[in-house]
Amino acid sequence: MEAVSYSRKVNYYETDQMGIVHHSNYIRYFEEARMDMMDALGLSHVEIERAGLFVPVMFVDCRYLQPLRFGDRFVVETRLTKFDGIKMELDYEIRRGDGETPCTTGRSGHCFLDQKMKPVRMKRYYPDIYQKLKDMVG
Repeated sequence: MEAVSYSRKVNYYETDQMGIVHHSNYIRYFEEARMDMMDALGLSHVEIERAGLFVPVMFVDCRYLQPLRFGDRFVVETRLTKFDGIKMELDYEIRRGDGETPCTTGRSGHCFLDQKMKPVRMKRYYPDIYQKLKDMVG
């Protein structure tokens, strides 16, 4: 799958006393990029929840390479790397606005649950969503 790009600028409130992005915000950037990718697939978070599904985070891994600072423009490249019909995993790469400087890499894992917090077999109960995600796996 080709990566989906999400970009924006670092806000002042996201930085720490050293003037760099606080480490916790990178996880938020991953989340924003994941939501943006799902929207691009036509699977908005609101629509998924209306369908009776929850997509909780099972794990997150983040590697810090170069800091981002207030005002930096950056791009998050997001790839859906695994999807088995119940769980999915995504890879992220954050690059400074020049596109050349890698700043952060990461991964996250998610599952699909019903409103009773039980795993859902997407292929059986949500075949349209299943197919969109299956087509995205790279």
